[in-house]
Amino acid sequence: MSHIIQQNIKQTIRDTWISDLNNVVTDLSDLLKILDLDELAITHAMLQAKKQFALRVPLTFVNRIKKGDPNDPLLRQVLCSEKEMIIVDGYSTDPLEEQNNTIPGLLHKYRNRALLIMKTNCAINCRYCFRRHFPYQMNQGSKNNITQILAYIAEHTELNEIILSGGDPLMAKDHELAQFITHLEAIPHIKRLRIHSRLAVVIPNRITDKLCQLLEKSRLDIILVTHINHPNEIDQSVINAMHKLKQHNVTLLNQSVLLKNINDNAKVLANLSNQLFTAGILPYYIHVLDKVQGAAHFFVDDKTAQQLMRQLAAQVSGYLVPKLAREVGGESNKRVLPY
Repeated sequence: MSHIIQQNIKQTIRDTWISDLNNVVTDLSDLLKILDLDELAITHAMLQAKKQFALRVPLTFVNRIKKGDPNDPLLRQVLCSEKEMIIVDGYSTDPLEEQNNTIPGLLHKYRNRALLIMKTNCAINCRYCFRRHFPYQMNQGSKNNITQILAYIAEHTELNEIILSGGDPLMAKDHELAQFITHLEAIPHIKRLRIHSRLAVVIPNRITDKLCQLLEKSRLDIILVTHINHPNEIDQSVINAMHKLKQHNVTLLNQSVLLKNINDNAKVLANLSNQLFTAGILPYYIHVLDKVQGAAHFFVDDKTAQQLMRQLAAQVSGYLVPKLAREVGGESNKRVLPY
């Protein structure tokens, strides 16, 4: 095999996740046609919802959606709904009070950890996203902003953990992550790096050999927090990617959101916990919905949520029961709800 052919093969392997990222559905009609649902009427309100918050679903995720089923739980997470256009009292465009940050891209809400908006876009747009109205254009990860952020982290010795969020931090290429991790490693009081990502699940090819190697060699303890809401999201490609991370000493946790008509069922939640464990991931939190404007139709009330958690606890081992949590803007920690 010639050197040029070998190079091309290596390049193809290296860029697979970029190709997956670009193979994306952004048109409502196209999505419904692919899923044999093109007979469904696309309303003006659905188009308005799409205009307000773009439709974006990679084919790697579309392929896990059951064709011909308008109630598929994965489809419900990504399909624009007329209900998004209904203004609901008690819901906000800034439910967690994040939009008054003084340093662009940095949120220091909790004493020992700060959150960095590493990237301002995602591989997939989830319709319940609590940052769907976030002013990302004012929180770009520019060189100047990153310099300010690193200076802030260095000055605040109470910090021992940095959380990369977004958008999705794994939208950053491996060399960008490597550069940032190197800067963090030079700050003595930082001990842990937590990466919150849905991209790792939506496009498992994002878990490259290079990424695994740079995470393993870091002096920081690395935690990847996946965002998986339903067991149908976990296919063999996800399991393989997560096992790969575990082999490189990355701790894997999962956060879910409790969503009406998607995972508000104890049997579904039990299947999710078991599938997560098969993939090497421990259930961490299941959040009640952040009350972001446009997502009220996903809301599950506290009483129902607590009942579901009791039912879940009766079906799985204790270590597979996530904490039921709510985040409240301005508070120094998440609230864990009793059940």
